[in-house]
Amino acid sequence: MTGFSVVIPSVGRPSLGVLLGNLAAQDGPAPDLVVVVDDRPGRDTGQDPCERACADARAAGLDVRLVRSGGRGPAAARNAGWRRVRSEWVAFVDDDVELPADWSTRLLADLTATTTAVGAVQGRIHVPLPTDRRPTDWERGTAGLADAQWITADMAYRRAALEQVAGFDERFPRAFREDADLALRVVGAGWRIVRGDHRAVHPVRPAADLASLKQQRGNADDVLMTALHGPDWYERSNSTVGRIGTHVATTAAAAVALGALLTGRRRVAGLAALGWAGLTAEFAWRRIAPGPRDRAEVRRMLLTSLAIPPAAVLHRLRGELAVRTAPPAPWPTPVRAVLFDRDGTLVHDVPYNGDPELVKPVDGARELLDALRARGVRVGLVTNQSGVARGLLTRADVDAVNARVADLLGPFDTVQVSVDGPDAVSRTRKPEPGMVLDAAADLGLAPAQCLVVGDIGADVEAALSAGARAVLVPTEVTRAEEVEAAPVVVEALTDLDAAFWDRLTGVAPS
Repeated sequence: MTGFSVVIPSVGRPSLGVLLGNLAAQDGPAPDLVVVVDDRPGRDTGQDPCERACADARAAGLDVRLVRSGGRGPAAARNAGWRRVRSEWVAFVDDDVELPADWSTRLLADLTATTTAVGAVQGRIHVPLPTDRRPTDWERGTAGLADAQWITADMAYRRAALEQVAGFDERFPRAFREDADLALRVVGAGWRIVRGDHRAVHPVRPAADLASLKQQRGNADDVLMTALHGPDWYERSNSTVGRIGTHVATTAAAAVALGALLTGRRRVAGLAALGWAGLTAEFAWRRIAPGPRDRAEVRRMLLTSLAIPPAAVLHRLRGELAVRTAPPAPWPTPVRAVLFDRDGTLVHDVPYNGDPELVKPVDGARELLDALRARGVRVGLVTNQSGVARGLLTRADVDAVNARVADLLGPFDTVQVSVDGPDAVSRTRKPEPGMVLDAAADLGLAPAQCLVVGDIGADVEAALSAGARAVLVPTEVTRAEEVEAAPVVVEALTDLDAAFWDRLTGVAPS
């Protein structure tokens, strides 16, 4: 497949339907595939806004696929999306942008004009601002997207570049710095990033009064960026430093004032309080002056200008503590656990088996598990057992069979079972990512540190949605399209030897 596919991370905003409608109504070529990644942490038991928007888009003729990533942030959601496409290019757009009718025509022209050295093409963002008044602080902040470098609100990456650097670093949990981190790694791998002519409109979405306060969490991400890319990453990514130095001074002045007051040094307390008041007033006026200056905006600015400096310092310290406690390794992190499907992968498949005596390991299963344990790699079991929901088994039957598997193959560090039926609204039943996410959490690992081994596409899908790596070991029940879609395929468990492990991870586990 050639051309481009589109990946849209979403949290179920109404704007998703507008965006998909824009894609369906393009004057130019349609994308090979549109992958909508629902990044909400749970599942709707009623009408699902993402499912509804995707159904409407399919009815309009768009090839849309909906997957779920478990609420792990936009970096993880975009990875779950692009790893499912086979197009040469992957266009990332956010679910709150709008695309003009000529977007795909301009995008394809931009992509066609690139040389093989170009790994990404950035789109142009237009942020409409009110014409009848001066913009608010939030609106001015959103307008800054028009000049920002490498933002993924509308950005197309060559899939080969994404594969080379393993996509987005999922340790960035917010829509902040994850795009700059990816671009720096792509450029560091020898690719060029250029600005194209395709355009998107980014309306200013409504924001809560404390939205700017919540944004201070990004100070921890700045610390991670420095740990990964060095102190000059600001210049290399054309990013603003922000006011962290002034926020430190403001917070320090407040702390000195409070400490001096409590110890009876009133003169020192007064001088420090005066410094704090002056810095806070300057910060508030800097935000109020360009805006509409109405009562609501002034109230928001005064409230958040008081709270932002200590919040920024707190998040900065949190980030510093995190990187000092556990210095981050380059992305992708090494695999530290292998999670196995049970039936058809580790043991021969006996449909809805509740009899431990029928458990028969496949060739090489015990040797592989022992070799992984000897390497210090933890092992787990992630298994669908819908026979419970169907009334063909009890949970006690499943547990007895799992105990027999452990008797024959050795102990597992985590065992995750989904007893949901195929018609249930489930977060755990594969291909949903819940069991993989739960296994990683149980082991104290990030999903990216896990590898899932299974025999059907649902195992691979669960791994990709969770952010884990995947290996498919086909059997007679594996469909040809599942083999074609899998990122890594081996003929048998015995092929997962030491040399294969090193090729897969690049780092031999200790």
